[in-house]
Amino acid sequence: MLKKFIHLLFLPCSEATLLMEKQNAETISKKENRRLALHLKICKWCRAYQQKLKILDDILKRKCSHKKENEINPSDIQEFKHEVAKKLDL
Repeated sequence: MLKKFIHLLFLPCSEATLLMEKQNAETISKKENRRLALHLKICKWCRAYQQKLKILDDILKRKCSHKKENEINPSDIQEFKHEVAKKLDL
């Protein structure tokens, strides 16, 4: 009961997840950072979400650093369109 009250009084989970996203983008204020830290101390679900968010962010950063591997050729697009059309029987 006390945790639910603290959740609602200080920072709901929906706002906490938004602040975590802002924190990853490094656009969080000191006040928001304190509120988030307090919320994370009492909410195990948001702590788990933050850990998963960090893992996904690291994966995306690694993937984006290999731009040459991620480039899409026009021939790949045409091949993809052809495969989709074939599966739709067009």
